[in-house]
Amino acid sequence: MNNSVPTDSEVILGILNNQDTVLKKLYIAYFPMVLQLIINNNGTQDDAKDIYQEAIIVLYNKVKGGEFELSSKLKTFIYSVCRRLWLKRLNQMSRYGGDIRDFQEHLPVEQDVDLHDERDIQFGKMQSSLQLLGEPCKTIIEDFYINNRSMQEICEKFGYTNADNAKTQKYKCLQRLKKLFFQQK
Repeated sequence: MNNSVPTDSEVILGILNNQDTVLKKLYIAYFPMVLQLIINNNGTQDDAKDIYQEAIIVLYNKVKGGEFELSSKLKTFIYSVCRRLWLKRLNQMSRYGGDIRDFQEHLPVEQDVDLHDERDIQFGKMQSSLQLLGEPCKTIIEDFYINNRSMQEICEKFGYTNADNAKTQKYKCLQRLKKLFFQQK
């Protein structure tokens, strides 16, 4: 098994054969999805870690108990277990002011997982587009959008005569980045 996301069958067999490595890979593979779910719904990173741990224990116990039948992708199963656990915890903590059913309607599992997958693909395309962009454009874009540097700071860093020239260069870089992004398949 390599370092990528394990297949559903690798996870099931890994749990059945007591392979710790498969659980570690499972944690790495799907935790960001659960973190996003919890953070977007009144939770913290620690809440996400707790919920994810509980979901993995549910999966582990079901597989070991022989009562596990996977009727969807494992990723969808984990997401839905985390979602249910989080709804239950929100109910217990009374952190959600309205009716919990309203919350459930806003979190359709399959649609949310698909959205998360699509967002991951888009971020990957953007990352590779940034790499293809080259310097100084790559650094200008990263400084402005990721590192929150002002146009004046960028102007001074790259030796532009004024912030307007730096802004013009940033615009040209963005146009090149867009072109690279949309050329990818």
